[in-house]
Amino acid sequence: MRQYETTFIIDPTLSGDEIKSTANMYFDFLKNEGCEIVHIDEIGVKQLAYAINKRTAGVYYSVEYTTTNYALIAKLELAFRRDERVMRDVTLAFDKHAIKYAQDKRAGLIGKKKREEREAAAAAKKQAEDEADDNA
Repeated sequence: MRQYETTFIIDPTLSGDEIKSTANMYFDFLKNEGCEIVHIDEIGVKQLAYAINKRTAGVYYSVEYTTTNYALIAKLELAFRRDERVMRDVTLAFDKHAIKYAQDKRAGLIGKKKREEREAAAAAKKQAEDEADDNA
């Protein structure tokens, strides 16, 4: 059994319901093909690095899943290419290190040190501002 991650970009000019139904259609496709969905990440609207079909933004979705049906990837990518609502897609096969990284990231272990440093710096800045206000 292999683990994959598929990230796809949906045209942002669609209505909110159409965007969600498009994403859910692909999630259901994976479930119907016997995949076990590990994690779904609705990233949201992001700016694109370059224009695609005269669009400068897109709605990003990422789904991690496991499967033993390796022919599924070709079927999924063909469905993405045929669907004009999907602007781009990419599918990655995870090795054991990528699986561990993804698990740690979902658990909040990745980036924790930097996050703590940012929070400490913000707290110190706020404390310095409060002291300056008290002295004034």
